[in-house]
Amino acid sequence: MPFSGFPAGKTRLTPVPAQFFAELLPEIDHLGELKVALYAFWALDRQEEAVRYLTRADFLADERFALGLAPYDLDDALERAVQRGILLRALPSGGSAAEGVYFLNSPRGRAALKAAEQGKWAPPERGQPAATLEAERPNIFRLYEQNIGPLTPLIAETLQDAERTYAADWIEEAFKMAVERNKRRWNYIQAILKSWQEEGRDQTDRRHAAKDRRRYVEGEFADFIEH
Repeated sequence: MPFSGFPAGKTRLTPVPAQFFAELLPEIDHLGELKVALYAFWALDRQEEAVRYLTRADFLADERFALGLAPYDLDDALERAVQRGILLRALPSGGSAAEGVYFLNSPRGRAALKAAEQGKWAPPERGQPAATLEAERPNIFRLYEQNIGPLTPLIAETLQDAERTYAADWIEEAFKMAVERNKRRWNYIQAILKSWQEEGRDQTDRRHAAKDRRRYVEGEFADFIEH
């Protein structure tokens, strides 16, 4: 399936230094290395710890990334990125490359590598919450385009307001309900969200469930239902 395009309006960006494009991109001749480097930019940006790092296991744990990298060997791609200087690797005493910890070759990454080499820092035993490509929620603009239709500047502004007002899981669930009920209209989705905000999500769901029960109890099959 072809890519549907980047959504209009505000969306989360991943910072990549311009130097990467000017100095590194023309030199990288291995797709596996390029994928590993770009994934590292993305995954490290989503970490909130003081020391941001990745392990070999982190790359493999992201099933969607690992599937896309499958034609290439991860260890070879990581080694290429380290040799080129995109990533820095700290090895435990007497450990192998498979046990290495990877940092971005940035001021923060260089400081972390120095601390690791001096024994002043080590990755916690419990590890860290790993970002995964599957965990990236589709934003409200993509949901709208996939389920309702093309965006216009006016509706994009309305959607931005809704995204600031309602929780992401509420928005996704409201879109899902609208599709299941064949009510593919923003006004309908907005009404669901507003109802949840004013009455509480559980209360609204119970009201809809009761309405569905009445449809059967009081409808054309009422004589055949015990109540």
